[in-house]
Amino acid sequence: MSEILSIAATEALAAAALERSGTGPEQAASVARGLVAAEAAGQSGHGLRRLAAYCGQARSGKVAGHAVPVAERVRPALLRIDAADGFAFPALDLVVAEMPGIVAETGVAVAAIRRSHHAGVLGLTVERFAEAGLVALMMANSPGAMAAWGGTRPLFGTNPIAFAAPLPEGEPIVVDLSLSKIARGKVMAAKQKGTSIPEGWALDAEGRPTTDTDAALAGTMVPMGDAKGAALALVVEMLSAGLTGANYASEATSLFDDKGPPPGLGQFLLVLDPAAMGGPQAVARLGVLIDAIADEPGTRIPGRRGRDLRKRALEQGIEIDAELMRTISAI
Repeated sequence: MSEILSIAATEALAAAALERSGTGPEQAASVARGLVAAEAAGQSGHGLRRLAAYCGQARSGKVAGHAVPVAERVRPALLRIDAADGFAFPALDLVVAEMPGIVAETGVAVAAIRRSHHAGVLGLTVERFAEAGLVALMMANSPGAMAAWGGTRPLFGTNPIAFAAPLPEGEPIVVDLSLSKIARGKVMAAKQKGTSIPEGWALDAEGRPTTDTDAALAGTMVPMGDAKGAALALVVEMLSAGLTGANYASEATSLFDDKGPPPGLGQFLLVLDPAAMGGPQAVARLGVLIDAIADEPGTRIPGRRGRDLRKRALEQGIEIDAELMRTISAI
């Protein structure tokens, strides 16, 4: 049977497993918040099912569990973050703490994170800026998962992009998408559950469509929008890895096992003060467009479903199936 835990209890469960695996208390708390927030938002592929792999990597040293990220302000509006081969979430917490002060001075700020790890659900990070009245764009690379259009070598990750902006009333707008047709974490979640995946999600190592999770993980993901998605993945790879000094997707080790050196991934963030860019009515103008979308029958405002699920989880708790609970308890 499944078990229902509060958000706080689920975070404590995850943090304890990480600490038992050699992660520092502050780092474990940061990672646990990120994983549980993803779980609460309905993104289980980026949630608790990642915990066993995270803990194994901390135990093996593939992730430096006690790493403390370091920020260097190399230009008035440019922040470089060395995640020190630790988990990404402490580095992202540092960025969220540092960038608003820079934006207050300059109107705009860029953060370049290197030697990082799995960045989780990017929408949860950019949303934190939008809740502070700022506009944020984030990109992240990941280990090789997609080929250049027409190829079979996984040169790009699934390379998500997220955007968030405040609105004059109510909740911010949050757009979060992977440049593969589906996030690779969903393939891993299907593998853990022992189920197949729909055709059209992935290709095997020879470039043939597959519904087998093992063949999919050994092959490549299908890019969203085919050639256009592959081109966007190239842009993300250049901004989040090429310019940050991080490993390219093809150089990074897997996020799903404890083999090899740290993945050394990168993240890129651009944060803007909407009033500095568009004047005092800038946020109101953003609201005009969202209102126009909302007025159309059958439309959906991006980000609202995830926020609704998180509200429900806050009120009702998170349901953890028995198999996953046994896995976590055994760590």
